Amino acid sequence: MTDTGDSEPLQADPGREDDRGRSGNERRASTVTYSEATKRYPGSDTDAVHELDLKIPAGEICVLVGPSGCGKTTAMRMVNRTVEITSGDIEIDGASVLDRDPAELRREIGYVIQQIGLFPHRTVAENIATVPGLLGWEKDRTYARVRELLRLTGLGEDLGDRYPGQLSGGQQQRVGVARALAVDPPLMLMDEPFGAIDPINRTRLQNEFLRLQATIGKTVLFVTHDIDEAIKMGDRIAVLREGGRLAQYSTPLELLAKPADDFVRDFVGSDRPLKRLSLIPMAGISLWQAPVVRAGETADSYRSRLESADLPYPLLVDGEDRVLGWLEPDALDGAPVPSVPASPADPVIEIDSTLRDGLSQLLESGVQFAPVIESDGRLAGVLSIEIISEFLSTGDGSPLQDTVSP
Repeated sequence: MTDTGDSEPLQADPGREDDRGRSGNERRASTVTYSEATKRYPGSDTDAVHELDLKIPAGEICVLVGPSGCGKTTAMRMVNRTVEITSGDIEIDGASVLDRDPAELRREIGYVIQQIGLFPHRTVAENIATVPGLLGWEKDRTYARVRELLRLTGLGEDLGDRYPGQLSGGQQQRVGVARALAVDPPLMLMDEPFGAIDPINRTRLQNEFLRLQATIGKTVLFVTHDIDEAIKMGDRIAVLREGGRLAQYSTPLELLAKPADDFVRDFVGSDRPLKRLSLIPMAGISLWQAPVVRAGETADSYRSRLESADLPYPLLVDGEDRVLGWLEPDALDGAPVPSVPASPADPVIEIDSTLRDGLSQLLESGVQFAPVIESDGRLAGVLSIEIISEFLSTGDGSPLQDTVSP
């Protein structure tokens, strides 16, 4: 769902007042509040969801996660009343969902599911236009919105006339997201949206949705059974235990650093320090500085850089500071810098990677350090195993310890 750059940020029609009286050029997002929300199915002796208290701030992704049968999907579906609340309440922007007509409520909430649920006999464009059609939008307005969403989700307008069966699984999932966004809903429900996608495309779709979310800023309730996905996707994570009881509600970093009890610690897993690396962007780390040299430079110009650098291996770059490769420490020895590196820079780590991504690349290549580059290819610094090891031992300045709430 890559933004192609020629599309405007996702929004309602400019100048049009939406149903809540907001101007269409403002990003819309809702606050969702669970107040002792409970669901017990007829004939059951126990609650599927028990007195759930949660507040999801507007514009954030809240991930509901837990073992099978813990009630996470039930809790999400109570929001749009596809599962009716037994007791308690859920409010969207302070208004109870119980006071709303269920059909009308659902049209105002985007919904994405694992099976996607596209209509096979309708084209991609017709699928995306489903809810606008139900709401009686004019054809020109609907057509413009469909084109905007095809661009924004990276599908391209040429796919609008195809049918779902002609698309890959990843493309179909993007259409499902576009359909959920069709009427610019302030709230989206996503139930295992990437669960049926192969690992490579799943990672790509996760990254693309996070980039899309940075543009559209929706409130999202996201259900998954995968704690790694929860940590990656969530601004906040609600861990549910059996019986739909809330075990912990916190940010991903707090969840990893301070699990509330043994259940949460066991569910998150023993590799919490490594999971924590997935939350740390490369751009937020103090990288090593390599002695950077350019072809033809003389000893007088590069000597001070060799002396002040964090490692002895010179890094050859071109005239625009793009990495070419490594030189041996004695390759210069007072001579002009050669134009060909002794070895290629492999791997090269991108600055928008996480520390976990960087560690994986270092281990896979069997090296102790590697250059990190900006989006335009310029050198940003050098990541090393030593930097990551030091982070694992100190984190944000304090050791990563198990902390169990009393």
